[in-house]
Amino acid sequence: MSEESEENKEENKKSNSEQSNENGKMDPIDNGREESSASSEEGEDGGNIIPLSGMYEDWFLDYASYVILERAVPALSDGLKPVQRRILHSMKEMDDGRYNKVANVIGNTMKYHPHGDQSIGDAMVQIGQKEIIIDTQGNWGNTLTGDRAAAPRYIEARLTKFALHTSFNSKTTEWLASYDGRNKEPVHLPIKFPLLLAQGAEGIAVGLACKMLPHNFVELIDGSIDVLRGKKPKVLPDFPNGGTADFSNYNDGLRGGKVRVRAKIAKVDSKTLMISEIPYGSTTDSLIASIIRANDKGKIKVKKIEDNTAATAEIIIHLPSAVSPDKMIDALYAFSDCEISISPNACVIVNEQPVFMGVTEILRANTERTKDLLKLELEIKLSELKEQWHFASLERIFIENRIYRDIEECETWESVLSTIDKGLHKFIATPGRSNKKKDAIQLHRDVNEEDIVKLTEIRIKRISKFDSIKADENILKLEEHLESVKHDLEHLIDYSIAYFKDLKAKFGKGRERKTQIMMFDNVKKAAAIVSNKKLYVNRKEGFFGWTLRRDEFVQDCSEIDDIIIFFDTGKMLVTKITDKKFVGKGIRHIQVWKKGDTRTIYHMIYQDGRGGPSYMKRFFINSVTRDKEYDLTNGNKGSKVHYFSCNPNGRKEVVGVQLRPRPNLKKLKFNIDFSNLGIKGRGSRGNRVTKDLISKVVQRETGGSTLAARKVWWDGVVQRLNDDQRGELLGEFAGDDKILTIYKNGYYRITGFELSTTFDENL
Repeated sequence: MSEESEENKEENKKSNSEQSNENGKMDPIDNGREESSASSEEGEDGGNIIPLSGMYEDWFLDYASYVILERAVPALSDGLKPVQRRILHSMKEMDDGRYNKVANVIGNTMKYHPHGDQSIGDAMVQIGQKEIIIDTQGNWGNTLTGDRAAAPRYIEARLTKFALHTSFNSKTTEWLASYDGRNKEPVHLPIKFPLLLAQGAEGIAVGLACKMLPHNFVELIDGSIDVLRGKKPKVLPDFPNGGTADFSNYNDGLRGGKVRVRAKIAKVDSKTLMISEIPYGSTTDSLIASIIRANDKGKIKVKKIEDNTAATAEIIIHLPSAVSPDKMIDALYAFSDCEISISPNACVIVNEQPVFMGVTEILRANTERTKDLLKLELEIKLSELKEQWHFASLERIFIENRIYRDIEECETWESVLSTIDKGLHKFIATPGRSNKKKDAIQLHRDVNEEDIVKLTEIRIKRISKFDSIKADENILKLEEHLESVKHDLEHLIDYSIAYFKDLKAKFGKGRERKTQIMMFDNVKKAAAIVSNKKLYVNRKEGFFGWTLRRDEFVQDCSEIDDIIIFFDTGKMLVTKITDKKFVGKGIRHIQVWKKGDTRTIYHMIYQDGRGGPSYMKRFFINSVTRDKEYDLTNGNKGSKVHYFSCNPNGRKEVVGVQLRPRPNLKKLKFNIDFSNLGIKGRGSRGNRVTKDLISKVVQRETGGSTLAARKVWWDGVVQRLNDDQRGELLGEFAGDDKILTIYKNGYYRITGFELSTTFDENL
């Protein structure tokens, strides 16, 4: 490569860089990045070797900057992305009060947007579905079902009255050349409303994402009024799909926040549920698919699903018999998309830089911009009124004093202008020229040549029909209007508040909040899931799981349950349920374990080491580390368990202990009442039973609960007791309390209040 070509390359690179700067392109990611110059080295064959690393850095950052500024992130000033802004500007150009074919709007927008009709059409449909600034006609799709809009040639649109009222004013708009230089487009639209927060926004850029949730139209207006009054606004998202939402972790829309959104589920009868509102961002198809997946995995039980959605959502869920609708609602929230979490990430473009900004700060900025635009409009109106008053005063003086007759003798244009100027100044005073006459009219500015030329253009017909009284009335009206505008400028905050109140009165009807604000309790998946598995154990080989159907059945369980296992050695283990798992031989007791359970009490008598004394302990297990082995004895070698029992609700238990005979041992048998022993943690040693060797321990009798009273509910659908507050509260039960059940055939039954108790159907 020659030296001349190298110089040309450097010049081209420099000119491209300068052109990029002239076009106003800025790098929002670059924090003082130096230009990387591709230094060349001479190769063995005499050619130049140019490294690609610097080029890649420059090109990638330029690309990232472009995506952030031009495609993904909305501007703070008007809340719009470039394609949205160009669509609205194009629709304003075409606006004649009637609907326009969307295909025509897309074609006109392509004068400003260089990325083709598909991106313009998709962006226009998204704006139209929000029903704020575009009035739609035809099939624009359905956000509930996810159905797409019809082709652009079949649907029509026009700007809403709200958009025309708030979003356009050529006098307050800053303009720039379009991408090809043939047209002018707005830098930002002069929108006098927090449109960004009303519509929401979402976009993914290079290394940056934006997700802003939509807010309620009326609440945004009230929030703007609070800002103007110096109060702290409080606005929360409002979703067009309705539903309920928990905003306790919203974090003002910034990164790290989270919004929990739930569908609205109602119980139609004991075997039917209806979903009438779905979470934001979901469709009825995706919601039904998530329910079917949960059913296929056995986490819920559903008989049939019907989708009757049209203008509003309506999903009917039919339940099989013996399934509680209340429990099913919790299960739908836990295992399907009936509850979803949304992570907001408020990001906007400010001065061609991406900025993370909270919703409250965005609302303040939009409100201040609205106030500034209102001020600018008033200042422009004041200037226009002054000009109207100025010329109306000159016209009245020119005609009433017949100054037009003085120019009859003038032979040149300069003499005409000079004559009129002298004639006017006999009756007026200006900032540049005073007048000693007391009745001289004081003008706001000096008379210029343009004013005089306009006077010469007044037609004879108008002069002949001039009405002095009407002229005075017109000037008086202009003066009153001037005073009104001056008053509004002096009381700009009050004027801005009145503007927002007027918006609320004109456009707020029918825009009430749709999403109900609630504080959600965390649904316990273990309590909500149906028992879709059966727990089996092979004590001899040391296996457990739900596939060991030929072995000992333990109890019903679910695939997310934890299993607690006690061994003859006094060891204990909590592990996850699975299809088949080896845990070790010598399994003494196995069951489903619930974290935080303090009402299941375990009784144990163990020998501390080989030939050592025996101890008894009474304990609960409410917290463990999964798959960690715990020793319930003192840990001495040769320890073993003589007796173990599990007692739901801490029931009383008396056992008989038989000792191994030895010389001088008088008493070989005695009873022990566990209820006399205090309940402690699993790590306690327990109380000493005997120093002699135990031959065997047998259960003598059991009794009522020794724990404090517990509330028990009756779920009539599944006919089971529960402590999950489902169904009817039966009362608080403790000790030897019993439940009396009367059946339709006249029989009655007395049982305890254990939750495992089963009941016949003919109650």
